[in-house]
Amino acid sequence: MCAGIPVAIVLLSLALGAAAQTTSPTAKKLTSMLNEFLDAAGRSDRAVFDRFFADDVIYTRSVGKTVNKSDIMQALGQREEGHSTYSADEVTIHDYGTTAIVNFRLTANTEKNGKTETTHYRNTGTFLQRNGQWQVVAWQATKVPEEAPEIIK
Repeated sequence: MCAGIPVAIVLLSLALGAAAQTTSPTAKKLTSMLNEFLDAAGRSDRAVFDRFFADDVIYTRSVGKTVNKSDIMQALGQREEGHSTYSADEVTIHDYGTTAIVNFRLTANTEKNGKTETTHYRNTGTFLQRNGQWQVVAWQATKVPEEAPEIIK
């Protein structure tokens, strides 16, 4: 029984830490920004993209290509046929004052020819607060395989 108490304390402290990271003012702000961005991504909303990404952002796409803000803005509206919606879950935010790291699983649902295709990505963004504004200065997107290789499971 004594061995169970330290484990329970560790689990409780992990749960409290997870709750604190998503309820801090920074976490609330960045979660709100992320949700606004994902909603805007389906509409290619230039104003939201412009606010979300810093002018000096480094974005590594899921195919391994690195792009800048100009590339991102130019690509808006040049999507394949179909309508896409995006959502995030498993959001983790680490707040370091004027810098924060956001990691989440992105779900992309794309409707084409009456069928919906679902794709998942693992994204990590580095946010920097400058002049009172949070913006993304680095972003990494990784496509999650439909079935993870055995060594990852």
